[in-house]
Amino acid sequence: MPTMPQRCLAEFVGTFILVFLGCGAVHVAVLTGGLTGLWQVAIVWGIAIMLAIYLVGGVSGAHINPAITLALAFWRKFRWAHVVPYIVSQLAGAFLAAMALFLLFFGFLHQKEQELRVTRGHPDSKVTAMCYGEYFPNPGVKITAGRSDLELVVSEPAAVAAELLGTLFLALMVFALTDERNSAAPQAKLAPVFIGLTVTALICVIAPLTQACFNPARDFGPRLFAYFAGWGPVALPGPQPTGFLTVYILAPILGAILGGGVYLGLIRPALPDQPARANQAL
Repeated sequence: MPTMPQRCLAEFVGTFILVFLGCGAVHVAVLTGGLTGLWQVAIVWGIAIMLAIYLVGGVSGAHINPAITLALAFWRKFRWAHVVPYIVSQLAGAFLAAMALFLLFFGFLHQKEQELRVTRGHPDSKVTAMCYGEYFPNPGVKITAGRSDLELVVSEPAAVAAELLGTLFLALMVFALTDERNSAAPQAKLAPVFIGLTVTALICVIAPLTQACFNPARDFGPRLFAYFAGWGPVALPGPQPTGFLTVYILAPILGAILGGGVYLGLIRPALPDQPARANQAL
């Protein structure tokens, strides 16, 4: 049985991988144009999640997401005493991954700011701050409305709804794919692949609205780093004073809890007591 320090290290490493590869793809897309389509960025996030789960899942369960940790604890699938150590480890992994990306892409960040004639810390600098924390609507999406109408395209309530629904769907699939009673779940330890693909699909739909977070550590860790790296209030709290809290922290947590509840309350009771994989048609 892994010790708590070992589990926390696993959560740290898993979240580091998730953010380094996922936010790394955002850096490449925003700063270099190397990833030109939403699908290309989304699939990197999906692969990052898959790799992180395969690497540390056997040690910590690979929550790599405070919303999932809290949902599991809420539905008595995880000990409340372990919640804080897990979340601290996840935040630390996300923060240090953002730091690593900042050091690697420092020259590209400076070049992009010069190209766009923005000063880091000025409200317009969210076009580079979006490599770390997230914004609604997605600053990378071309919108025909004037700048004064930009926030009307995706209001804070709409952004909350998008993140809540997206994380609900993610948690629903996590609970289903990891349930031993679910005979329809993928065999041969393929659950990480399908969890990654779930996130990929969700990003393709939700990213134009909110950049598709579904994970408070993924947003807050890099956002906090960006605050100290020169973006200041543009990163934290961001252009919408309450948006980072309601959209990127509270909405994913509530969505994950609801998603777990939907599975445990509506889907799981209909499953047979014993899985019948051997009799299932291939």
